[in-house]
Amino acid sequence: MDTNDYIEIFLDESNEHLQAVNDQLLKLEKQSDDLSIVNEIFRSAHTLKGMAATMGYEDIASLTHNMENVLDKIRNSSLHVTTEVIDVTFAAVEALEEMVESIAGGNEGKKDVRDLIARLEAIENGKQPEEAPVAAKATTQETLELDEYQLTVLDQAKEQGFEAYQMEVALDEGCILKAARAYMVVEAVEQHGEIIKTSPPVEELEAGEVDRFSLIVLTKSPAAEVKQSVHNVSEVESAEISPYVTVKEEAVKATEEIAATKEEAPAEAKQESHKAVTSKTIRVNLERIDDLMNLFEEVVIDRSRLEDLASEIKNEALQDTVEHMSRVSEDMQSLILTMRMVPVEQVFNRFPRMVRGLAKDLNKNLELEIIGADTELDRTVIDEIGDPLVHLIRNSIDHGIESPEQRKKAGKAEKGSLILRAFHSGNHVFIEMEDDGAGINREKVATKAIENGVLTEAQLEKLTDQEVNELILASGFSTAETVSDISGRGVGLDVVKNKIESLGGKLSIESTQGKGSKFSIQLPLTLSILSTLLVDVSKEIYAIPLSSIIETLMIDEKEIMDAHGQRVIDFRGNIIPIVSLRKVFNIEVTETKNSTEQAIVVVKKGNKLTGILVDSFIGQKEVVLKALGAYLKDVFAISGATILGDGRVALILDPNALVK
Repeated sequence: MDTNDYIEIFLDESNEHLQAVNDQLLKLEKQSDDLSIVNEIFRSAHTLKGMAATMGYEDIASLTHNMENVLDKIRNSSLHVTTEVIDVTFAAVEALEEMVESIAGGNEGKKDVRDLIARLEAIENGKQPEEAPVAAKATTQETLELDEYQLTVLDQAKEQGFEAYQMEVALDEGCILKAARAYMVVEAVEQHGEIIKTSPPVEELEAGEVDRFSLIVLTKSPAAEVKQSVHNVSEVESAEISPYVTVKEEAVKATEEIAATKEEAPAEAKQESHKAVTSKTIRVNLERIDDLMNLFEEVVIDRSRLEDLASEIKNEALQDTVEHMSRVSEDMQSLILTMRMVPVEQVFNRFPRMVRGLAKDLNKNLELEIIGADTELDRTVIDEIGDPLVHLIRNSIDHGIESPEQRKKAGKAEKGSLILRAFHSGNHVFIEMEDDGAGINREKVATKAIENGVLTEAQLEKLTDQEVNELILASGFSTAETVSDISGRGVGLDVVKNKIESLGGKLSIESTQGKGSKFSIQLPLTLSILSTLLVDVSKEIYAIPLSSIIETLMIDEKEIMDAHGQRVIDFRGNIIPIVSLRKVFNIEVTETKNSTEQAIVVVKKGNKLTGILVDSFIGQKEVVLKALGAYLKDVFAISGATILGDGRVALILDPNALVK
């Protein structure tokens, strides 16, 4: 049977089953007695095994078979769910994901899974699962693996001219003060650059129990110079240094070598060789979709102009044609925009397992809650937002959430809470990451800021708590007392800030010491065409996105009240603040109104409402959002501009900035 025709279906279904196993394993850890969850995992594993066996992927079939055996014992009540069982099963799932990804890259999906199978068999036979022997871990021949955070640091360093090297250091057998020698080696290497990973971790090196260790350093110094500085430390038996190549780069290189071999093979052999998977769907470059959108924006502007002309000429046939063209172009518009929109669930799905692993490494008890995973966002933004969220979650778990003992002393529940929330507000998407941890310590941040020369004590006294909180976004800023593999090097939140700003978004921080912190990311939907309400303020036209508007009101001036220096109105039993656009943009009054009626647009941001005071309503209009350009960026409460049908330019409001 020629299985190449079925590879695409196999990959799609395998990824679905693996995601289902991931999700159900997290549930099983919390509800270990719920056999219905075990049955769901068993069904997914069994289906995956059958598909892999049919396609000839023996390693996948073998590993899933052993997973099945363990799950079968659990559902027959002859084995209890423990943390060790969950850990080993997760490790097996990670191996399966790697093999499936390998197949997608055109390889055979091979992987040495003997150790995992042995651990699963040990569980099946009622023995305590053991970790892989030390010899199987990273040795002098193996490349150290970096996580997403460290890979981001590596990429940024390479852009700045740094080189990455992996060093393998061995101490003399007779070395007594191993911890001291390891410290001296690390210190010698750090004279040349920054160490982003050690294996074993820093804590084990400090304990003085290892005589061989590896490290990855980013440096601009020659490799020989770094190596010599390590050899200068006494009781160092050997020090080998080589350019660091990521696991992904190694896989790409291997794939290229296989491809080169196939090119040299005879034509008949080529046909029989395993081919990389090609999708049967049409994949279109995002730049082409952008070009299509730009062209369609011009159509929308011309459509608006035609509508104005048709209403002036008042020719029935022309008006009918223009109306039909408007309906068709609106459908086309929706289709083009939908092509770019995907749910943030694609990014959020990978975090539960990551949070579980980090919490375990740091001996912390916490629960991740995801809200609004079906919120849709532009594909280009989705592709870029993953790394910033990884940084924020790592930062919150390491610095924010306290240990169970500390939480107990503070009168909190031992289990911490981490909430990842996404929602639409106007023509923006908000992604919030909230924890109930220790919050940001103003004094600690202020002290560190003064030490680093970020500001002076005189400047500090004038800063609000919000401004002090945002100091942690400065490059190289860290309040961590010790450096670990998770954080403490002062790289992270500045990366988050830069990435979000490059996407046209904003990052804000709210924190209460002892109660927790909330990081809020505001991102543009990148919907180039918006439905808006056009309003008039002293003959200047502004466009307010309809998605932010709750209602429009005409009220008597007497109904506007003052409360604590703020103008407010009673809106359906709720007192909401009023903001005058004339005052916000300092617009001069061109004519005096005879009427005492006031036009108000009620807008929302989350659960907050605000009334925007304007002169009059013009009407609803679909407009093309145009960026203001580099010279006018960051204008308060303005997200862009548009060209109206009569050629005039109208500014598009960002209601989120006006909500009190």
